[in-house]
Amino acid sequence: MRSIKQIKNIEGKTALVRVDFNVPIKNGQVEDDFRIRAALPTINFLLEKGAKIILITHLGKDGTESLEPVINRFFEISKIAKDKITFFENVRKFPGEAENDPAFAEKLSKLGDIYVNDAFSVSHREHASIVSLPKLLPAYAGLQLEEEVKNLSHAFSKIKHPFLFILGGAKFSTKMPLIEKYLELADEVFIGGALANDFLKAKGYEVGQSLVDDSNYDIKKVLENKKLILPVDVMVKSVGNLVNKKVNEVGKDEIILDIGTETVKNLEPIIKKSKLILWNGPLGKYEAGGGKSTKEILKLVADSKAESIIGGGDTVALISEMKMEKDFSFVSTGGGATLDFLANGTLPGIKALG
Repeated sequence: MRSIKQIKNIEGKTALVRVDFNVPIKNGQVEDDFRIRAALPTINFLLEKGAKIILITHLGKDGTESLEPVINRFFEISKIAKDKITFFENVRKFPGEAENDPAFAEKLSKLGDIYVNDAFSVSHREHASIVSLPKLLPAYAGLQLEEEVKNLSHAFSKIKHPFLFILGGAKFSTKMPLIEKYLELADEVFIGGALANDFLKAKGYEVGQSLVDDSNYDIKKVLENKKLILPVDVMVKSVGNLVNKKVNEVGKDEIILDIGTETVKNLEPIIKKSKLILWNGPLGKYEAGGGKSTKEILKLVADSKAESIIGGGDTVALISEMKMEKDFSFVSTGGGATLDFLANGTLPGIKALG
């Protein structure tokens, strides 16, 4: 990857900068601006070099959402004059984006002189503005993209031991390759969130009405691995209340919403002795009241001496809410992109810059 730090002269030239400002919006207001703030160093760097900037982002899945709340928040936090930055329309409004249409990429390329990818969190998508556009212009990696690659690479090269991998969230199918890979690379792998339900069910425990993945995976082999750590107790929703129960006490009508207090206590000494902690995905369903343990473990990781690398959209949203971004070695902007990079060591958007 060529870095924007290698650009010689872009005074007066137009940089097409692909950012990912696909941020949560409620009542017309941006709820979490972490991704917007992460792109500011790249934008300011290019402005200082005299470039004109066109920012390209998507918002929502189908491109129907207005960028207005994002644009308003961007200028509010960046303190950049409005005549310095142009926003392209919501790029997913055009079918050619998701279809990776070369003709659409060609149209985009006519708008600028150089291309900069600072959208790590969408670089796992083979979309026109991610993989085709960089082939048509001199292409560079932005500062945030470089930081993502550098920091996330610590999870599979020059690993510090003891190495603890914490994995939560749902979508079992996307995470099974990651579990298998890090059961080899890490010293211990803790599984929480909805993923843990699948393992508990495979062990013969009742998981009630909890979210499980019905795909047929060979979990048995993974269960035999001595590095695997599963919850010993959970928080369940029972008659409207959250109740702490051992994993063998869950009823047929109950829903597991979080890992339990004993499980958190068991993780504490493991976190304390670790030199590297990689974490992706929440350990409970925090939007339904199951965020307590994730917050407690975030604090334990923040207080540890370990190098800490955290990713996953929902986990990062909690970190932003708790104003803890600076308490970890690195917080990734990616969700699915972080998972794909950790599993494969690269992404289509990164390859396109090569």
